Amino acid sequence: MGKAEENKKKKRTALLSHAFSLFMSKGISNTTISDIAAHAGVGKGTFYFYFKDKDDLIEKLIAQKAEQLFLHALDKVDIHDKTISVEDKLIFIADDLLEQLNKDSGLLKFINKNLNYGVYKRALTREEIKKDWDVTAMYHQLIECDGSRWTDPELMLYTIVELVNGTCHSIILNKEPVTLEQYKPYLFGCIRNIVSVFRKPDEKQQKTT
Repeated sequence: MGKAEENKKKKRTALLSHAFSLFMSKGISNTTISDIAAHAGVGKGTFYFYFKDKDDLIEKLIAQKAEQLFLHALDKVDIHDKTISVEDKLIFIADDLLEQLNKDSGLLKFINKNLNYGVYKRALTREEIKKDWDVTAMYHQLIECDGSRWTDPELMLYTIVELVNGTCHSIILNKEPVTLEQYKPYLFGCIRNIVSVFRKPDEKQQKTT
């Protein structure tokens, strides 16, 4: 990456960081583009060089936060380890995501309504991310390392992400209807069932039955 491109990346990252800080302290509706630009020490023209409008920035900020959450979890699991089941690896990732959000209620409140599979997919398939982390390839390596075959791996990931997202908000923020630790065994059991639905039966087993 050249110096000019590196500087552009730094300015864009700074704008996202300052915007997030303002959103947390003032709220999204009370934060203007002028506020964000001033807080970052740049002019409004610089803001519009990187983002179409505030909604565009918000979507990219949500994608950035989702990306950081997911990569943090992926970085901690050995996707090539054949001694750990696919179910356990996916549960480990889900658990890491939940613990990150549990430690940062502000982040959870900010992204919860938008933290869905579409956001993850847009975030993690961006070219600048794929240069360092080809998450789609990593996901397939993770679920195929034990030789399993799948009916629709993308749909399986979608189902798991939506399940985790749809159930974490009230439990983490309000501890309703139960605490996160009380809920985890049920959530992880559901993930195991989802995996079993999408895993194709072993051909050898099919021939003997």
